[in-house]
Amino acid sequence: MKVSLQEVEHLAHLEALEFTPEEKQKIATELERILEYVRQLEEVDTTGVEPLEHPGGPVQAMRPDEPQPSLPVEEALRNAPDRQGGFFRVPRVIRK
Repeated sequence: MKVSLQEVEHLAHLEALEFTPEEKQKIATELERILEYVRQLEEVDTTGVEPLEHPGGPVQAMRPDEPQPSLPVEEALRNAPDRQGGFFRVPRVIRK
């Protein structure tokens, strides 16, 4: 499947990214390779193969959710580069 530079530019716009013309061409080529690989996977006969939720079987990597006391504010903010009162102070981020 051919990926046009306009499609790459559209994707870049959606993600608020900027690329040089050379990078756009490279991305288009890489996307074409990825789509070709997916096309090959679609041709594999999976008749009788049960879908997997997880390729390695069910895994529960998290601890049980049990209430625990939280950190005191001073300890939580001890290494904060900037703070205001009992809060982290972060740069304002507004995306148009």
